[in-house]
Amino acid sequence: MIYAKLIHVLHLSHPIRAPFSNGSIRGAWLSLLFLLVTVSSLSATSQVLAQNAPTPPPIDGPDIRLPADFSQVRFYLITVDVGDHVWDNFGHTALRLVDDNSDTDLVFNWGLFDASIGYVRFAANFARGIMDYQLGVSPPGWELGRYQQESRTVWQDQLILTSEQKRRLYERLAWNIRDENLVYEYDYFFDNCTTRVRDYLDEALGGVLSEQSRALTQSTFRDAVRDHYASLPLVYFSLDVLMNERIDRRMTQWERMFLPLALRAQLDRAGLLTDQQVLMEFPSPQAAVNPYHLAALLIIPCLLLLLCLKRASIASFSSQPGFTLRMPALSYRLLGLVGLVIAVFSGIYGLIMSFGWLFSSHQDIHGNLNLLLFWPTDLFAAVIALRWLLTGRAWSVSSTRHQWVMTYFIIHIMAALVYLVIVAFGLTEQRVGSLLLYVLPVLALFTVLVMTVGVSRVRSIRFT
Repeated sequence: MIYAKLIHVLHLSHPIRAPFSNGSIRGAWLSLLFLLVTVSSLSATSQVLAQNAPTPPPIDGPDIRLPADFSQVRFYLITVDVGDHVWDNFGHTALRLVDDNSDTDLVFNWGLFDASIGYVRFAANFARGIMDYQLGVSPPGWELGRYQQESRTVWQDQLILTSEQKRRLYERLAWNIRDENLVYEYDYFFDNCTTRVRDYLDEALGGVLSEQSRALTQSTFRDAVRDHYASLPLVYFSLDVLMNERIDRRMTQWERMFLPLALRAQLDRAGLLTDQQVLMEFPSPQAAVNPYHLAALLIIPCLLLLLCLKRASIASFSSQPGFTLRMPALSYRLLGLVGLVIAVFSGIYGLIMSFGWLFSSHQDIHGNLNLLLFWPTDLFAAVIALRWLLTGRAWSVSSTRHQWVMTYFIIHIMAALVYLVIVAFGLTEQRVGSLLLYVLPVLALFTVLVMTVGVSRVRSIRFT
């Protein structure tokens, strides 16, 4: 009934699509959790780093039936606080339209996507950078009820607009709910549920908002990602590793309004909000422990293992002199545990950055400097780590294989040195200070341990 009323009010000749159920949205995102944690290019996908406000497409098509009296039309900014899941940690923005002329009350939400193609295909499209989102329209009770279930604070602010500005915005919303305009190509920083509201408001205001928001802020896109994922350490760490220097430039005030709370604050400073209400209030997610501090804790077992070093005795004709670890049953298993963590994370990050660079349109993971530290081939080291963990002794290999293993780690060390030189001489804009301080020492010490005691060379003996 409510959609039929909207069709009648806006003089549309086709049915409007109802939003997807909350269960479908939640299920799709849950199935993408691992993908978002690792690729994420959370999600952070930007095709272009545009400085200027995009111009909304022209309004064309059939005539729109306008309300008789725009003084009876009110627009409200709906701002939803961040949630405690990987998919809602940036918050959300929607527009509420109340038209007393026709007793219409609807919420316009640009944050919906269609998972009916199947979660596997949807995940594959996401990984390739194909993300089609769309506008959904629903009654306030349905929309706000979702946020109450998710325990997220919701603010409602009436927008101060003239009748002419309301008319422009009304026409844009009517244009947007036509079938051919519902779907758009989602971009996390530059075309999302919040920037759609920002752009349409700016259009209605005649470009005033964008003109007033050209100044640079002190924050970068990376700062925004870190701040909003402080409650999810694994996501915070993964995104920080996987995202390249494209997100390390300072945002303008206009660009920063991709964040719902930033848009609300900017509109408030511009004097465009009134009748501010808190529709529901819940505590915001609390910041968890810094993930880099957790990563740095791996230095402790590495130092303990360093203290366990001792010279190896020649136990048989086939053995070679060198170093081993005291209490091998315990120490080699500890080495295996640390090695398994490092190999899995390093290998997965390297795999995502490599395949993302080759096959994905996610520009924010292309050409990442961190590929010098994290290699896809490190995943094979997990097999060696499991050997240490299960046997409690060094991996015995032939002289030829020992050479190959040592060469691999030497190249790894050389790549790390190149990494240091690039950063030290300012040859990159990518911010990697936390990796240098907390992660690189762990990787360096672990590599030294592996080269010293992890692989035992066995001498070949021939009888003639």
